[in-house]
Amino acid sequence: MSIEKIVEQALQDGYLTPVMEAEVGKICDNASELSIEEYMALDRLMGALLTGEVVAIPRKQFINVMEELVLSEAITRAAEIEATSDSSLDVGDIAAYALNRLPPLYATTEEGANYQRLRAKAELQELISQQITESIGRNLQQPNNKKTPVVCKSTGNEILRQVSHLLNVYAPDFEQQSQF
Repeated sequence: MSIEKIVEQALQDGYLTPVMEAEVGKICDNASELSIEEYMALDRLMGALLTGEVVAIPRKQFINVMEELVLSEAITRAAEIEATSDSSLDVGDIAAYALNRLPPLYATTEEGANYQRLRAKAELQELISQQITESIGRNLQQPNNKKTPVVCKSTGNEILRQVSHLLNVYAPDFEQQSQF
């Protein structure tokens, strides 16, 4: 969509959405030089925003409090394990595994976030701990050589070898059966 069309839409609707604003920004960032028409459209938009004819809708900010709680506990527990053993844990994998099994707790204000934190600690702390424990157990069972392999060479035989390795890593018990 062009700047002129975005400005026309904003003037018609009376508001500038975050998507419209981002699109104008992207056009301006990618253009080496704007046309006279584009400058005039931007000037019209600026005037409309200043007079209140067009209102910019703010982008809504929100956080998932569950992410904070899970990451905090995952870091603490991983540090304890790593300090007392030779194990190395991937905190990101641990947190992602647990978060996929826990409900999200979104908030848009600090007051809402505090409410969600208190609620989670009162109602969900045991479930959070349980999911972190399970995630750490799975992470410890995964040998270092089973981490996600990276495909990096481009020769035909090398790519086939790497694809074969990926299949062995992700589907070690899969056997291709003949259809004859």
